[in-house]
Amino acid sequence: MYVCKSGHMAIRKARTGKKNQGANQSDTYYFDIKKCKVCPLRDGCYKEGAKSKTYSVSIKSTEHKDQEKFQNSEEFKEFARSRYKIEAKNSELKHRHGYETASSAGLIGMEIQGATAIFAVNLKRILKLLNEKE
Repeated sequence: MYVCKSGHMAIRKARTGKKNQGANQSDTYYFDIKKCKVCPLRDGCYKEGAKSKTYSVSIKSTEHKDQEKFQNSEEFKEFARSRYKIEAKNSELKHRHGYETASSAGLIGMEIQGATAIFAVNLKRILKLLNEKE
């Protein structure tokens, strides 16, 4: 059972959500409303006139646990530190070089548009690096 900040134990627990539906289930804890009405810590917890007080805790699937473990790793943090550089380049491609929307129909047309946009960005980068050398 779950115990609130003021030390009151939940009176019942229920599992909500469907199994195997792609969304996480959660444990919902129900509290005695009579205790909540007179609780000194009710501000931000109990809303006046409410008929019930619940608290839900999401049950994470194994995929979510694995992802959370990966996000706390040093490898992920290293990727996150350099992500801004990649996002800046993607933004330049989309907004300055027309890679946001397809200008022609079909996969081949989009491949050509992507290749020319990337070529233009790379050419600009090469010219900038050449100017810095001089």
